[in-house]
Amino acid sequence: MTLSGPIAEEWAAAVAAVRSLGTDDEIQLICHVNPDGDALGSMLGFGLGLARLGFTRVRATFPGEFAVPGPYSALPGSALLVPEAEAWTDPRLVAVFDVASESRLGGLAGRLTAAPVSVVLDHHASNTGFGTVRLVDSAAAATSVVAEQLLARLGVELDAEIAECLYVALATDTGSFKFDMTTVAVHELAARLIATGIRPGEISRRIFDSRPFGAMKLTGEVIGRAVLEPGAAGGRGMVWTYATLADLERHAQQPYVLDTLIDPVRAVAEADVSVVVREVAAGEWSVSLRSKGAVDVSGVAVSQGGGGHRLAAGFTGYGEAAQVVDTVRRLLDEYLN
Repeated sequence: MTLSGPIAEEWAAAVAAVRSLGTDDEIQLICHVNPDGDALGSMLGFGLGLARLGFTRVRATFPGEFAVPGPYSALPGSALLVPEAEAWTDPRLVAVFDVASESRLGGLAGRLTAAPVSVVLDHHASNTGFGTVRLVDSAAAATSVVAEQLLARLGVELDAEIAECLYVALATDTGSFKFDMTTVAVHELAARLIATGIRPGEISRRIFDSRPFGAMKLTGEVIGRAVLEPGAAGGRGMVWTYATLADLERHAQQPYVLDTLIDPVRAVAEADVSVVVREVAAGEWSVSLRSKGAVDVSGVAVSQGGGGHRLAAGFTGYGEAAQVVDTVRRLLDEYLN
């Protein structure tokens, strides 16, 4: 594996793995636990591409509770999704999307060894190098970039359904095309996707600008308890907040409504580092880390069994919310001092 992008031999191996299959062979697609727009969009877009090639036994899944976040529930290709328990047990091919380490596959990790070939499509610099064929491009703005390149090598022409999936993936992982990874190539890909007839405005309203009223109230409450620590992160500043399962229950909301909570928190001008800690089970927290550029937060995430990018990373923490934040604060200071 090379973190600057897949080499020709890796692309060739992935193409050969797909082309060696019969159209009735079982293919299992897997993305990470608590899937986001890039994970689902890349996986479903690729699944639709396989269907265009004539493959009839394609299933897509992710570990944990079978709950698709509301904004992504209408994605084309959603009919491919099955609960973890219904994933193929002995697939001929496994393709993994947007997963930096096997730990993010939960109980589905065993499918990698059950299949003769596993193809990993990812864009995380922290990718641990698992799988048989590794298409890992740390310079890609989203895993959908890698997925689109593999589809092109397989001879799949973009249509509106595939394009919508890939566009959602690209738009979500670039923060509506405003993050640093938004390059000329990203806009060129977006243009090709839009050229299929998809409607970016309608998609953006559904993905970014539509939330239940209770979610707005919940967000306001959680932002209201945010703490600013100007001296943290080596004096570069850190802002953090947390959300509990009780918060979700009180406002009658699903966990996905907190997926974008990091965005208003990271806007705080006095802090380079932003941290959002979300309770996912008793004593278990999903930790999102962001940096505006002065701090590499991926080291903190990787040290705790997580992963990500220099400016955006995450991991699973345990204990009380304050203990998890204490760990982040201590590790940041260690790395920076």
